[in-house]
Amino acid sequence: MYDIMREGYVYHKQFVEIENINNIIDEVKKISNSQENYYFLRYSHQVSGICLELPSDRGEIEGQMFNAICELRWKKYKSCYEILILSKDKFELEGFDLLPGNWQIKDYQAYWNKQEPRFPKGLKFQGKNNQDIEPDKIPIHQRYFQDSDTATVHFVALTINQTLITDN
Repeated sequence: MYDIMREGYVYHKQFVEIENINNIIDEVKKISNSQENYYFLRYSHQVSGICLELPSDRGEIEGQMFNAICELRWKKYKSCYEILILSKDKFELEGFDLLPGNWQIKDYQAYWNKQEPRFPKGLKFQGKNNQDIEPDKIPIHQRYFQDSDTATVHFVALTINQTLITDN
């Protein structure tokens, strides 16, 4: 059976001030029109785990927001942030450039064995009001972004996907 590849889009912006990160998060939420957005923040000493709400304890060096449409990544670079958006939909967002490439995407199941964690200390999953939830309550998948000209996978994005498009 053949793998189903779809067109994907990769956007980039540099030199974003920390004060503007929340505005960009809000804009991407509106564009993606997704009901559920998940967050994952990296600090110098720990990670937040996967959260349904943006943690109030901020100051991360990098982070991710993901939903069924796209993943937004931000990473500290010197005194500003660089932002990358990996999306299955095309959109326009002021100040963002479309990365060149013939991007093709394919979604895969993120967990092959839920009983075998890949993180040494485990990973916490939090729903609304920071309540712990079971990992299988969040349908996490991975979206591979491949340059079809070179057949190279450049990015693997987290996504929430109700329908898997995969053949193992």
